[in-house]
Amino acid sequence: MLSPEETLFVLVDVQDKLAQMMHEKERFFKNLRILIQSLRILDIPIVWAEQYPEGLGETIPQIKELLGGYKPISKKTFSVCGHKELNDQIKASGRKQAIVAGMESHVCVYQTVSDLLSQGYGVTIIADAISSRTGENREIGIDRMISDGARLSSTEMILFELMHIAKGEKFKAISKLVQ
Repeated sequence: MLSPEETLFVLVDVQDKLAQMMHEKERFFKNLRILIQSLRILDIPIVWAEQYPEGLGETIPQIKELLGGYKPISKKTFSVCGHKELNDQIKASGRKQAIVAGMESHVCVYQTVSDLLSQGYGVTIIADAISSRTGENREIGIDRMISDGARLSSTEMILFELMHIAKGEKFKAISKLVQ
């Protein structure tokens, strides 16, 4: 089971030009919003990547508005870990567990997860907060990440796993978000 003290969140490339083409985009956006708001309540650090924003645009407004206090880091590598500043930020967190969500499942999310696993991180992918332009590519990416050693979870499952107990202000705040 994950603990908030050992976990960080890697948000991969949820940008304007491609985001509107994502498979089941409304569900994807909704779950990302719940996930980010809840992880902030739990004080989980966030590593925020944008793939070539000059060409693909910035992070979509409904996600960006939840990330006050964080700055996106622009990359051209598919993997977040392939970019030195992003990889250094992950290492500097001191965390050993990574939750990963974003797009696209079969490219940037997959390559990020693969690199995190090869660096010794425990990786949990949030299936309902990961997408690709097609459902088939989304599933292929998820299947590949699982076969490579990532754990599969959902937004609600991971949040209750991180809380461990159904009491307190954080529990109440997150419970309202997942309703």
